[in-house]
Amino acid sequence: MAKPNYAYEKRQKEIAKKQKKLEKQQQKNAAQEAPAPATVPQPPASETSGS
Repeated sequence: MAKPNYAYEKRQKEIAKKQKKLEKQQQKNAAQEAPAPATVPQPPASETSGS
C-alpha cells in the first residue's frame, strides 16, 4: 500500500482556505463600495433653489 502524501493534502487545504478568504474579502469590498454613494444624503430640490 502506498503511503499517504500528507504534504500534498496540507497544501491543497491551504490553497482552498486562501481562495475562500480571498472570495470573502472581495465580497466584503463589493458590499462596502455599493452603499457608499447612497449614504451621502442629498438635500431636497426646494432647499437648493436659492435663498
